[in-house]
Amino acid sequence: MKKIELSGCGTALITPFKDGKVDYDTYVGLLKRQVAAGIHFLVPLGTTGETPCLDMQERLRILELTKENCGGKPIVVGGGTNSLTQTLDGIGQLDKYGPDAYLIVVPYYNKPTQRGLYEYFKAVAGSTDKGIVLYNVPGRTGANLKAETTLRLAEIPNIIAVKEASGNYSQISEIIRNAPEGFSVLSGNDEETLALMATGANGVVSVVSNIVPEEMVKLSEALLNGDIVSARKIHHRLTPLFRNCFAESNPIPVKAGMAVMGLIENSLRLPLVPAAEDTVSLMRETLRDLGIE
Repeated sequence: MKKIELSGCGTALITPFKDGKVDYDTYVGLLKRQVAAGIHFLVPLGTTGETPCLDMQERLRILELTKENCGGKPIVVGGGTNSLTQTLDGIGQLDKYGPDAYLIVVPYYNKPTQRGLYEYFKAVAGSTDKGIVLYNVPGRTGANLKAETTLRLAEIPNIIAVKEASGNYSQISEIIRNAPEGFSVLSGNDEETLALMATGANGVVSVVSNIVPEEMVKLSEALLNGDIVSARKIHHRLTPLFRNCFAESNPIPVKAGMAVMGLIENSLRLPLVPAAEDTVSLMRETLRDLGIE
């Protein structure tokens, strides 16, 4: 197993659509934009990518294009479901395109116990020699991966990181404080990047970097280098964008913003719909205030 250590800023990539189909040409353009901005790693096929609404052939093509256009950046591909069988089947199919790691979300809707979560992630890790990134987002899954369970799982050699989007600073701080060497803690919420990295987290899986990759790279690099003054300035500048990108369910607002910028068509797949006009206006105003056209 080639073990990678994740740090800095990784972008949770959106999936662009056109006429109801995945717009692969635009996707490649977005990838190249990320690489040119110096992004540290790429995260396709996550929540932000509307993955539950993609069929397997679309997922495979997206991963294939990501691999071809990643510029050598690590790829952490979303591969989790709420079924062990389906997760393992998906990993088996995605593996042919050589991702560096799999982002595996806490199984949603099932509401497993901590013992069930441990056994589930252990089984997923045992099925592959690739890295596994735990993804804790209880606001979407209905179950919280507690710090003690995360730390037990961190002892498994190919479980390399956790993307923590619980919003529970005390819980995340405990993971940071007790994590074994080589295990990365990544913020799952843009607005928490400063606080978490200033106290020892390794990076962020960012939604906002779909819009401002260069600035999120600078923010994470400033924090990795201990330059809190510079990081604070970037954080305060981007705080309205952090907040407004969640005015509606992710990725509705970020897609609205990217459409305002002319990067994509403002198209989503049901059950998600394009942003309400108030949200579009909010994103347009936010980008204008940041000097982004």
